[in-house]
Amino acid sequence: MSDPTILILTPVRNASRHLQTWLRGLFSLTHPHRLISIGILESDSDDGTYEQFAQRLDELRQSFRRAAVWKHDFGFRIPSGMPRWDPRIQLPRRSVLAKSRNQLLFRALNDEEWVLWLDVDVIDYPPDVIARLLAAGKDIVHPNCVLDYGGASYDTNAWRDHGSRHMHDLRGEGELVPLDSVGGTMLLVRAGVHRDGLIFPPFPYGLANARVRETNHWRGEIETEGFGIMAADLGVQCWGMPRLEIRHARE
Repeated sequence: MSDPTILILTPVRNASRHLQTWLRGLFSLTHPHRLISIGILESDSDDGTYEQFAQRLDELRQSFRRAAVWKHDFGFRIPSGMPRWDPRIQLPRRSVLAKSRNQLLFRALNDEEWVLWLDVDVIDYPPDVIARLLAAGKDIVHPNCVLDYGGASYDTNAWRDHGSRHMHDLRGEGELVPLDSVGGTMLLVRAGVHRDGLIFPPFPYGLANARVRETNHWRGEIETEGFGIMAADLGVQCWGMPRLEIRHARE
């Protein structure tokens, strides 16, 4: 069977410090580069992120199937001195993240068979990670994003059982486990599922779905977690690979 076409999508904001590592990871991939497209959406940066990524477009276009970068500002700023995980800003922050992903998806997806969401601050992953994710044979599959190999999961948006179990809790279940929710650090999605209407809800979604958590500051799930709940409503199961680890930069 021939290798499929892949669209790698990366939303960025104030990400200039991660550019070189992100590029190094892309160029290390063993999936045929002629079958990989790249899409980037920059929003609300003040460190020259858009300009720096745009300057590398020619290099990307020479090596991959196609590449494009777009700019779309949402006007959202985290208040000075407030950490990005502060509960008071999670609803508007996650809403903007969801809108950013959707904007990028709608602009970038062409005829590709799969979409690989890849956060810019994922700093290390196996060169054959695409092949290993595809080998799972699932429409939606998520590796285990950690800070230290063998350690606790960093991307705790990937969960099961109302958020009580994360990927590191599921290592003992095997190579492939069902999930109720996913994160976006690295997420492989069959493009046809996106085309069927699966997006990242920019509002609390899933009020009637029994999988949503009761402990939120709002009822329902948003962004990647809402994506997982919406997938279930579409009849598509999300899956995780807790033993396939990728590494995220430290804050």
